[in-house]
Amino acid sequence: MSWSEIHTKEFQKFVQDHLNEDPALLLFKYQGKTEFDLKAAVHQISARQKAAKKLPSWTSNSQLVFPASISLEQSSSEQTAEFKARNRKGNLMIDLTGGFGVDSFYLSKGFEKAIYCEQQQELAEIAKHNLEVLAPKKFEVVAGDGLEYLSKSDHHFDLIYADPARRGKGNQKLYKLQDCEPDVVSSWEMMKSKADSILLKVSPMLDISQAIFEIPDIQKVQVISVKNEVKELLLHWDKEKTNSPFIIEAIDLGVKESYFSFEPKEEESIQSQFGEVLDFLIEPFSAILKAGAFKTFGERFGLSKLDTNSHIYTSPNFPQELPGRVFQVVQEVQPKKAEIKKLFPSGKVNVITRNYASGSEILKKKLGLKDGGEDFLIGTKTQSGFKVFWCRLAKSE
Repeated sequence: MSWSEIHTKEFQKFVQDHLNEDPALLLFKYQGKTEFDLKAAVHQISARQKAAKKLPSWTSNSQLVFPASISLEQSSSEQTAEFKARNRKGNLMIDLTGGFGVDSFYLSKGFEKAIYCEQQQELAEIAKHNLEVLAPKKFEVVAGDGLEYLSKSDHHFDLIYADPARRGKGNQKLYKLQDCEPDVVSSWEMMKSKADSILLKVSPMLDISQAIFEIPDIQKVQVISVKNEVKELLLHWDKEKTNSPFIIEAIDLGVKESYFSFEPKEEESIQSQFGEVLDFLIEPFSAILKAGAFKTFGERFGLSKLDTNSHIYTSPNFPQELPGRVFQVVQEVQPKKAEIKKLFPSGKVNVITRNYASGSEILKKKLGLKDGGEDFLIGTKTQSGFKVFWCRLAKSE
């Protein structure tokens, strides 16, 4: 990447003028007709298009530079980064795994100074440029190993943040915290000695109990979903809260933010109530399911479970202010193609399976259906066997 080219008016004007055009066609149309690196310009256009929903204010800033696709894919969204920054303030913070710098920037807003570390030289150069545009004179950028820098630093930090890489050799996914890079498990005591608080962003696929087994000091886990899709697991440690009970919070950052918290010991002590399907079926938000609050959710809202491993609940009444989706049951149906065709002539109905004999894609194929419309088929297991229910999303009166 030639920084001298990227900062020319011609380069930036080309990017801004063609933001809504097909990158492949731009390469073909302007090949050999520009004074600047056309591929680099088209890459900037493509990256902004891909990140438009995830990073709206960044993609609209013409002065910012975007990295390779993989770094964009692994970065937080503005929405989740802003959430992590809530109520965080102090004099000095450090991001050990800076990446594209999205989390670094938003977390830094409540701090006087911030240190960004990143092992990839080119990515560090991009972040240095962008952070200077967004937060002039606030950041020290370190192109190197964050843990190594931390171990040698004389600073004491109000916050240490890290997002360990979730892919190892051969691009395989890693679900054990100690197998991620950097290895925060082996460096945990050193990190604690240099900070008042530590925040780790880890893979949404990570097993929560495994993470707590690896770092028993963790005091709080937050499961963050956006519009019912789990995006992040956050592990919290605070020096001032060493005697606090361990809690898990499930938060959905949808149109309306929802919040659910519980203590694992509470979940262990509850005996679920079971029952057959009544007038309403309730599906907790995905963050609650990931958090493992299967019995607590049912008890707290007075719901019955359909079966031990069917995390679908039922109620005779419409439950108000509940962090989940509520479906009104129309009728039980037989999962036979001819019967379903009579009920849904268009062939469009949304299919959900939870602890069913097959997955939703297989059931859709068997019944000749495509997702769409306002009707739902929910396949699940009750205590009397596998069943399918025709439902519609319920609305409060």
